[in-house]
Amino acid sequence: MNSKQKQIFLLVILVLITGCQINKPEKIGFLSTDGTSFIDNQGRTVVLNGLNHVTKVPENNFLYDGDKELFRQFKEWGFNCIRYGLYWDVLEPEPGKINEAYLKEIDKRVKWAEENNLWLILDMHQDLYGRKFGNGAPLWATLDEGLPHVKGDVWSDAYIMSPAVQRSFDNFWSNKPAEDGIGLQDHYINAWKTIAGRYANAPSVVGFDIMNEPFMGSSGLVIFQELLKGFAEVHASVTGEILTEEAVMSMWNTEDSRLEAYGLLNDGKIFSYVVGKITPIVNEFEQGALSDFYQRVRDAIREVNTKHILFLEHNFFCNMGVSSSFSIPKDKNGHNDLLCAYAPHGYDLVTDSKASMSQGYGRLDFLFHSMFERGRELGIPTLVGEWGAFYMGGKYKEPATHIINLIEKNDAGQTYWAFWEGIDTQDYFQYALSRYYPMVTNGKSLGYYNDYQKNRFTYQWVEMDKKALTRIYIPDISILGDTKKIVLNPSSSYSIIPIGKTNAGYMEIQPAGGERQLILPVAE
Repeated sequence: MNSKQKQIFLLVILVLITGCQINKPEKIGFLSTDGTSFIDNQGRTVVLNGLNHVTKVPENNFLYDGDKELFRQFKEWGFNCIRYGLYWDVLEPEPGKINEAYLKEIDKRVKWAEENNLWLILDMHQDLYGRKFGNGAPLWATLDEGLPHVKGDVWSDAYIMSPAVQRSFDNFWSNKPAEDGIGLQDHYINAWKTIAGRYANAPSVVGFDIMNEPFMGSSGLVIFQELLKGFAEVHASVTGEILTEEAVMSMWNTEDSRLEAYGLLNDGKIFSYVVGKITPIVNEFEQGALSDFYQRVRDAIREVNTKHILFLEHNFFCNMGVSSSFSIPKDKNGHNDLLCAYAPHGYDLVTDSKASMSQGYGRLDFLFHSMFERGRELGIPTLVGEWGAFYMGGKYKEPATHIINLIEKNDAGQTYWAFWEGIDTQDYFQYALSRYYPMVTNGKSLGYYNDYQKNRFTYQWVEMDKKALTRIYIPDISILGDTKKIVLNPSSSYSIIPIGKTNAGYMEIQPAGGERQLILPVAE
């Protein structure tokens, strides 16, 4: 019996034993929010689970030619959400001129997403401000005033080291006029208004990620100096050695010496003390320029689009656990816009370095706790927009499962950074990404967890509707052939829906009412 025959046989057995039927899942619809949850058009709780698809190669306008097939693959891997990268540089190549050819290419992705029941978060991506230094803003919108661009051992060092990058951000936040006399922010906001209007009736677009990792500009250098002072203080308290300013700076000049210093910062309390030194400066930016910017973007988008969610990121330095403090934009009556979500990024200090496999769990626990606490304070859904960056060739199963369990315990959504060809061969892929999770839930989630020590998936929820289904993604439905290992309390019928010609599928559970529990076996 070949693998295809085995799959059909197992499905037949499931039908005979459980009385379930094999159906097709309903088509994708608009998402909304309800407090800290994402909800679908039936009022069911949705867990957004996927990854980033952000092409950073400028050839072919940062587009990936294989997207039609890739989106089908995303569906088979169990993803329901893709954070898809857009570029201002390509969208508005000249001041005030929108690139229609580029938008037609995005139209195709929106259509392919709908065909594969995927939601897209359209992310206006930037790294180091713009195309001149990395990607993002067009050259005409990069007002660096001729200052030098300085790089470091790690690409992101340029945020701190490059006067050109810092000045470009300063001029963006001050809305300095471009060559046509219109402010840089005004151009950017109009670009978003164009996108929002174009996709106002697209159910496969869940919303708009307004700016990737907003950086505050020249005040970032002040923040770096404060971080070094904080490090010097904890170094003295732990070792008794008082470092000079030059000695501390020297530690951060090279990757090797920096990695050695990180060892001192793996204690969550120590790390919290150091990042706490920069909180006042971060607050000034987030409560001022960033909140004002989000309000202006929100107002422009809501003129043409009232259906889609605004994904709001904290600033670059909050990636390490500094508590964010931006304000949710208001509607015309002064109330918080209800269609907003918090989209933090979380990375350990060793990310993008040669020590990336040696994640600091004390730091990770601190920064993810900080992010989730902020999401609860805001009272809006939290989606971890970026995490991981565990690149090919390493052994990352342990840190990846550690982080995904933190995300699961907080009922948050996630889009892993990032897709590349061959990602499904990595040691963590089946454990942290293409894993069991409740895609949609009839009612309120009480928590789900992939326990790889006991090889089981556990989910608890309270049902609210007498008709709506709950859908669980199953990476390998053949493992459900032994129905004695399936625990469903109280019991009800369920359907198994295979995905294409793969072993993956969905388990759709009929309602029974009240509090429910599901336990499924997980392949070793």
